[in-house]
Amino acid sequence: MISYILRRTFAAVILLLVVSAVTFAIFFLLPRLAGQTADQLAQQYIGKSPSKADIAAVKHNLGLDQPVYVQYWHFIKGIVAGADYNLGPTTVHCDVPCFGYSFKDHVAVWPQLTQRIPITLSLAAGAAVMWLVSGVVIGVISALKPRSIFDRTFMGVALAGVSLPMFFTGNLAILLFVFNWPIFGRDYVPFTENPEQWANTLFPAWCSLALLYSAIYARLTRSGMLETMNEDFIRTARAKGLRERNVVVRHGLRAALTPIITVFGMDLGLLLGGAVITESVFSLGGVGQYAVQGITDNDLPKILGVTLLAAFFVVIANLVVDVLYAAADPRVRLS
Repeated sequence: MISYILRRTFAAVILLLVVSAVTFAIFFLLPRLAGQTADQLAQQYIGKSPSKADIAAVKHNLGLDQPVYVQYWHFIKGIVAGADYNLGPTTVHCDVPCFGYSFKDHVAVWPQLTQRIPITLSLAAGAAVMWLVSGVVIGVISALKPRSIFDRTFMGVALAGVSLPMFFTGNLAILLFVFNWPIFGRDYVPFTENPEQWANTLFPAWCSLALLYSAIYARLTRSGMLETMNEDFIRTARAKGLRERNVVVRHGLRAALTPIITVFGMDLGLLLGGAVITESVFSLGGVGQYAVQGITDNDLPKILGVTLLAAFFVVIANLVVDVLYAAADPRVRLS
């Protein structure tokens, strides 16, 4: 197991390097291949009607006058060893891990990310618990009572949940439960300051995300349980005289959890990298909203920082999922 984790960790480092290189090339190499010069790139970060001296200064300070591979090397070196940035009259040091300085805000990217990660983590964790529990419970009951009123009703609700986009359900939740019936607050409060207000503020966002994702998990669980409950080992468990609850939970559901764990790891990893639409709708200053700012401003350090953070969470989530397979399904250990 230890050697497996080490191999996956090494592969994760290589994958993060590839992701960073591709993102770097998209924003630095492709514009040059399309005919855009370094002066034109630098001019994006200056006010109107800049002089040639201003353009040359910004180009030098941002490193745009260097080859792309040199710029990328400085970026990677900054992550593992820190870097010094010339911001005009002063030079500042960026501590490890240094994801660069924002071209627009002229502040280090990593401290900005660490301030926003708790918001995104709170949003993703709360919503994940809600959609996983509700989706699995509904899926199991629907599988045990196929074609019943419960099954048809909740599968219809699940279809509606998958079909409705977040910007519709999120804005509807805000309209109903924040403005018309002011049950929940809208200003985010950290958990350490006021846990009750923290949950009160995030609850509409949790419900909106859970409606979208629980529908997917309900359908996955239902299909997996319908297939598993017809297996030979389920008939054997019933023939031994085990109680139906043990047959369903310990044998049926446990064997059907493998695809659910896979999808859950991917969904949670992507959400931890920034729930862009949800954070924008509910005005949460998390990683997703930070990514929107970076894209709007064409601010490469911000975009690279969010991209690497999202890739890191996805890779870690996949590693955890692979380790959990053996615990969820004994047949994985036999293979």
